[in-house]
Amino acid sequence: MSTSEYASLLVGVNYKILSKEEIIFLEAELYFCIYEKLKEIFENKYKDYLSILKFDTEMENVMLEERFVRCIIEDIVATEEYTPLGIACYTQTAEDVILDIATGKNTNPSSQLLRKIIGLHRSVRPDLYREIMKKIILENQNI
Repeated sequence: MSTSEYASLLVGVNYKILSKEEIIFLEAELYFCIYEKLKEIFENKYKDYLSILKFDTEMENVMLEERFVRCIIEDIVATEEYTPLGIACYTQTAEDVILDIATGKNTNPSSQLLRKIIGLHRSVRPDLYREIMKKIILENQNI
């Protein structure tokens, strides 16, 4: 299912009747919702670590945001379908850039690279994204 189709399910509108600009806004909303759900997953994964550091909620959010793409790369590599070199090839990015993100040296990759990495993550973890989409759709049915 395309991003536009998922996004239209989110709001219960047929995306085919929307303008290009409306589809872009709808897809941006969907990416934001997916980002929030992935962040929750990573937050739960690192809950013990964060509690040891005794960060307040704001500091936890900052840390998770800085580690967000790193967590996605780690999750892709954990599937054993891609190595950092494979991720670099898929995203058409230098391996050094992927390694810098994976090691935390680069915490702010470009939005284009982020989109490609999320696309790859979505392809290696389709069940995770289906579950995320179900949650997003259920949460937004009453809006």
